[in-house]
Amino acid sequence: MANATDATPWVRAVRASHDRLAGIVAGLDGDALRAQSYDTEWSVADVLSHLGSGAEIFSRYVDAGVAGGDPPAPEDFKPVWEAWNARSPEDQAARSVAANEALVARIESLDPEQRAGFHVTMFGRMPVDLAGVLGLRLSEHALHAWDIAVMLDPAAKVAPDAVDLLVDRLPLLAGFIGKQAPAPLAVAVITTRPRARLHPSTPAA
Repeated sequence: MANATDATPWVRAVRASHDRLAGIVAGLDGDALRAQSYDTEWSVADVLSHLGSGAEIFSRYVDAGVAGGDPPAPEDFKPVWEAWNARSPEDQAARSVAANEALVARIESLDPEQRAGFHVTMFGRMPVDLAGVLGLRLSEHALHAWDIAVMLDPAAKVAPDAVDLLVDRLPLLAGFIGKQAPAPLAVAVITTRPRARLHPSTPAA
């Protein structure tokens, strides 16, 4: 990103997403942790394990972005995933909450100078500022938190404070995580709350 974006609302949203999920996890027993999440391939504990390993990996990106050092390489991810996969559902849940709290607290501790000077390349090809890192983390955390929340309450929605921030970044995220189609494909997305019309040519916020 050529210009630094104010990270403050992203810090608040990441904190709120963590606190909401931590509150949900506190009420889950072993059976609930082993139950199916909305993700058809993962249990609730699997989702929490994914978020916990992600918190560890994002923490390394944050450290690199603050210090101006090298970000983690793709080969650094596998040992983290293997360690999390080897844990019991109860341990995955407890450690996930702790790892996410550590990540959020680390981000909150950054002073204005560190936030303004933050820059790191994500996944070997995406240079971002602190708001960019938090946007990627929030998109992951808020949606996976919903994967758990909606199984407990069918009326659950992805948190509005996260949606308000993430909706303008959908074109950027789609371009980054999407798979190349055999032929050119244009998709328009229309949302109602918040109201927006997104198209591949829409500039990211």
